[in-house]
Amino acid sequence: MSPLISRADLPEVIPVFPLPGALLLPRARLPLHIFEPRYLAMLDDALKTSQRLIGMIQPLETGREGQKDLHAIGCAGRLVSFTETDDGRYMITLQGISRFRVTSETDGFTPYRRCAVSWSGFEQDMGQAEHDSSFDRDRFFGLLERYFEAEGLKTDWESLGEAEDELLINSLSMLCPFEPEDKQALLEAPSLVTRRETLVTLIEFSLRGGGAEEVLQ
Repeated sequence: MSPLISRADLPEVIPVFPLPGALLLPRARLPLHIFEPRYLAMLDDALKTSQRLIGMIQPLETGREGQKDLHAIGCAGRLVSFTETDDGRYMITLQGISRFRVTSETDGFTPYRRCAVSWSGFEQDMGQAEHDSSFDRDRFFGLLERYFEAEGLKTDWESLGEAEDELLINSLSMLCPFEPEDKQALLEAPSLVTRRETLVTLIEFSLRGGGAEEVLQ
């Protein structure tokens, strides 16, 4: 977690960035390319605060026209790096701080959306990294290699193999090309063990679509 933020520092209202398929998890980092004027304004305003928090959240596909509803749970990230391009766009990185639950959307004059949020129930997010004592890494990597091959994905297998449990599971949860609702399920997993089990289920489901039958727990 960031040493510059404590639970007492977490604000009651934060700007939110609804971005389908973009998953941020506590203690992980998410790079983003910001170019829409409303989100450039959001970034400028976030930089003026001591917390520099932006809430990443999945929009709900409601089928209605106009502004989309939001999922109830998102994850706030602290802006830890940014680079401005010559044409005024930003390349930024958010470090996941804590998940939150939306209590209401706040009316105001900003071009971006802001929500009143509750941080209750997510105390572990600002604690130490989690470990998964029941994690069978050999079997998991066997399944993962098949999945990457099926999806045409490439990675640095040596670095993946050396990664700690939480970094490995959270990085794969964020990077694998799952549907937005699947990303939401990974976000809402109450523990690292549950997130790993959810990740395995999603990988197995994808492989079964190609004729694979293996089930791994």
